[in-house]
Amino acid sequence: MAFRLTGLDPAQFEHLYGLDDDALSAVGARRYRVDKAPGFPDRIEMRDLEPGESAILLNHVHQPADTPYRASHAIFVREGARTAYAAIDRIPDVIRIRPISLRAFDSAGEMVDADLVDGQAIEGLIDRFLGNRVVSYLHAHYAKRGCYAARIERA
Repeated sequence: MAFRLTGLDPAQFEHLYGLDDDALSAVGARRYRVDKAPGFPDRIEMRDLEPGESAILLNHVHQPADTPYRASHAIFVREGARTAYAAIDRIPDVIRIRPISLRAFDSAGEMVDADLVDGQAIEGLIDRFLGNRVVSYLHAHYAKRGCYAARIERA
């Protein structure tokens, strides 16, 4: 089944770009100078940032549904990112190289299924979950730290 994987809309983070460390701290965020790759997975452009790039770590509500599954967690975004990743039937390396927790939600934001998968084999699980007509969308999470990675929907 064809799927679309998307990064986060950069517009919701642009107000943080260029803030000094005190201003970031006041909103619960931190700036990091990337010192290794992989290690700083950007949620907008869906790539691991390169050493020397600037990342902002912040808490992000990735599941806003008014259900028990409403959720937020820490994510990295590349400071200055302007274009969200969007691709059909393509898994970016930032997901491919990590173990993933894939979570399936219905249109009301209720979780209907979930499983763990090696990023190298994620397409089979995507196909299985999206094959269930009750499933409206998927959230991929980096399994080790539990951080939100990307949204996946039928294309």
